Amino acid sequence: KRPSAGLRTAGVNYFATMGIALRAGREFTARDDLKAPPVVVINETMARQFFPNENPLGKRIAPGIALDASKPPLREIVGVVADVKHNSLSADATPELYLPYAQLPFGSMAVVVRTETDPLSFVNAVRTEVSALDREVPIDEVESLEDYLAASVSQPKFNTLLLAIFAGVALVLTALGLYGVISYSVTSRTQEIGIRMALGAQKHDVLRLVIGQGMLLVIIGVVLGVSAAFALTRLLTSLLYGVSASDPLTFIIITLLLLLVALLACWLPARRATKVDPMIALRCE
Repeated sequence: KRPSAGLRTAGVNYFATMGIALRAGREFTARDDLKAPPVVVINETMARQFFPNENPLGKRIAPGIALDASKPPLREIVGVVADVKHNSLSADATPELYLPYAQLPFGSMAVVVRTETDPLSFVNAVRTEVSALDREVPIDEVESLEDYLAASVSQPKFNTLLLAIFAGVALVLTALGLYGVISYSVTSRTQEIGIRMALGAQKHDVLRLVIGQGMLLVIIGVVLGVSAAFALTRLLTSLLYGVSASDPLTFIIITLLLLLVALLACWLPARRATKVDPMIALRCE
């Protein structure tokens, strides 16, 4: 199978400007022009995939591209740089190679400017420099790296916001539902609780009885719910970044939160039940 890799061109100081770490070898220099020997820089994934357990520096490869119809030349690998997510933060790194722009100039290019202050304040200065080189070159799509990144994650962020809203509504409904069901259960057992207290049951006995029975059902429901969530959250893998679909910390926090809500929903009506006069409770029906 013919090996393949993504191809990009880069100018002098591109990697340093973009903060792309140099893992081995060197970056492109001004000497890497059409008169110099053909060179190439590869990323870490390409080095691991095509040169396992060996140093790729000094090896020669022939990317399938040339300035004219001639056979693509062999290029010496002079550097290895860190992987970069060019298209999507969620996509895995793929083999990529960089050619010197001076050895393979395209009809268009992107200029990257690194500044210590607001980058948009340098737009006019960059336009002036480009115009001084060639007034016929059009300049468009000027934006900061922060804006570029924000645009690339806008849709996932919107999807996550919707899921967060739905999850919040579901949690509130769960809390209200638990409180309502357990409160109704305690109310319907007012006579039973009155008889227990008339026979000598203390308040803490009633609390332990109501909370224990209510929490037993809640724990069973939580176990079933967490098991189902563990299986279904894998459908959300494409929306996640920096966290796995089965992140244990997330499951622990949500489980504890549900148990806390359930405990509060059991404790409030149980506490109210302990304040009922046993004689009134016995005469309520």
